[in-house]
Amino acid sequence: MHPVLCTIGPLTVYMYGLMLAVGAVTGIGVGIYRAKRLGLDPDHVFGIGLYGVLVGVVGAKVMYVLVHLREMIADPARILTGSGFLIYGGIGAAFVFVWLFCRKKKKSFIEYFDHCIPSVPLAQGIGRMGCFFAGCCYGKPTDSFLGIVFPEGSSAPAGIPLWPTQLFSVAWNLLVAGFLILLSRKKIHRGTLGVWYLALFGAGRFVIDFFRDDGQNVIGTVSVSQVTSIIMAVLGAVALTVIYVLRKKKAQNAPAEEEAADEENEEAADAEETADSD
Repeated sequence: MHPVLCTIGPLTVYMYGLMLAVGAVTGIGVGIYRAKRLGLDPDHVFGIGLYGVLVGVVGAKVMYVLVHLREMIADPARILTGSGFLIYGGIGAAFVFVWLFCRKKKKSFIEYFDHCIPSVPLAQGIGRMGCFFAGCCYGKPTDSFLGIVFPEGSSAPAGIPLWPTQLFSVAWNLLVAGFLILLSRKKIHRGTLGVWYLALFGAGRFVIDFFRDDGQNVIGTVSVSQVTSIIMAVLGAVALTVIYVLRKKKAQNAPAEEEAADEENEEAADAEETADSD
């Protein structure tokens, strides 16, 4: 709840930017550490993480400008001076970049996407602490004991208890990251981790946004982000269902395939014995 960490001469260190940087470095570091343990190329993971973050930031800013186009046209200086970002623009831009990057390096996109995806909610969770310190992405007024009162100078309204939606996002993202890391240790279908991320992140963001009150653009009674979130969650749930059905069907067919292979081996052995006796 302190937007500024310190000031050193003309340099001001903002907690928002600092926590975003800490989140990015932590996510990339964890990805590299896990890559070494799994026998993947850590340099490739570093490239995905570093350039993916930069592309994601640009994508998040572009989407924010598009969603708030009227305000930006009225005050173009806000494009550079404003701190607004929309996470879905960053996710989409980073996704396309990783696909192109893996294709150029002739690496398996699905393999590295699955490997790197747990680092995404990890970085997001840490980065959301920057929102908490800055007071942005704040919640609606509440009488709950969970209410947080922000001081003067933050982006949130000062002096009244608000839902700590930033901390809700921190907790949810870190839980998703932990779940994905644990799931990665099991034998699962390729692409499953990425789909789980889409479903869980979308569902969590959809619910948390009901508690937010920071002037988001709305469509009826829901925000633009909630519409995107529910689409993301539904697509993820459908994809997980398809993967589950395919795995179950494969498991059911496996005994029949093994039995057929055994019969072929027995027939080959009988034919060989007959040939030898002749």
